Amino acid sequence: MQYTLSIDNTPESIPGGTGLLLLHPSIAETDRIDTQFLKTDTDHSLVISTRTTAREVEQKLEHYEVDEDSATILDTLSAERGYTRRQSDHVRYVSTPEDLDAIVEETREFLETHEGKLRISLDSITEMIYYADEASAKEAVGQILGLLDEFDAVGLFHLARGVHDQALRDEFREMFDGVIDLAEDGTVTATF
Repeated sequence: MQYTLSIDNTPESIPGGTGLLLLHPSIAETDRIDTQFLKTDTDHSLVISTRTTAREVEQKLEHYEVDEDSATILDTLSAERGYTRRQSDHVRYVSTPEDLDAIVEETREFLETHEGKLRISLDSITEMIYYADEASAKEAVGQILGLLDEFDAVGLFHLARGVHDQALRDEFREMFDGVIDLAEDGTVTATF
């Protein structure tokens, strides 16, 4: 299955099973890239948020006119912060961003229970490393990339460039089929 990409300076389409790494400055506005990825040529999407709550993700999707009915949000922060949370068809919860096994399992469950063109956004690997550690985050990302392949889905994974050294960035680069590089001025370059 082919998926259309509508992100500047990237191929017009990518095959199912493709994982994309979004390298961005710590302060960059990644919402534009993320929502372009999610709202194009998609039947269902899973937004895994280790950085913001479900409510903030919902506001982002609404602002950028992403079809909220087709989006499922996996909120990993609200439970830990003690916010009220109501599980629903469109919002799922994991107790903490540190519970990478639960994140992987929720991703598998989403892919098993939805059909058509499926996209996953993971925002962000940086937070996974912060809450768990580098080795665990790499393992979880590798498992999710395997699920993309298994279910013919595609994914966009955020990594803050300035927070990690070059060696770690290179290790993550090697795991992905394509790297989208977002500069501080908003320009995009990509290598596939």
